[in-house]
Amino acid sequence: MMKKVLKWTVIVLVALFLLFKFVAQPYLLKQTKKHSPEMTVTHTYQGNDMEVFYCAPYKKDREIFGGLVPYGQEWRTGANEPTTFSTSKDITIHGKTLKAGKYTVWTIPDKNEWTVIFNDKMYDWGVTLMSGGKKTPREPDHDALQIKVPVQTLPTTVEQFTMGFEETDGIALTLAWDTTKVSVPLQ
Repeated sequence: MMKKVLKWTVIVLVALFLLFKFVAQPYLLKQTKKHSPEMTVTHTYQGNDMEVFYCAPYKKDREIFGGLVPYGQEWRTGANEPTTFSTSKDITIHGKTLKAGKYTVWTIPDKNEWTVIFNDKMYDWGVTLMSGGKKTPREPDHDALQIKVPVQTLPTTVEQFTMGFEETDGIALTLAWDTTKVSVPLQ
């Protein structure tokens, strides 16, 4: 009798796991992506192919920095999966070398400056479920480069979180949302 109960318990648990994995999880992911769609931006500068992949949430009348994204706390830099940045050649950022490759991008926003972190480990999701979405899975031992950049206040509101590349006096990776913009100079 006990073997039969154990067998059915295992079958039910496996069925529930498969139902979650192949039905519920894809459905939830699709719903999440509706509100924060995936974006990929590519740019070639002086023979260097660069790409940034991120999920772009909307402001929706919320206070973003200092509110939804608290100051002084690590942010996954977008929504859903961690943002990634790739470069086909070594680049220099604030005098530090970032080797060619693919990195996850994490930020610590503050009112006057942001810390921007390039981490060489790829993570499945941008926050941990055990923290209720308040902490990231980033492992600092995998940080390849960390810099601080000043905040620029924009004259108009950027409704949807946006990342891209700007060529002015060189090339910069830019991040803009609400009335905040930061630029990471790449050489």
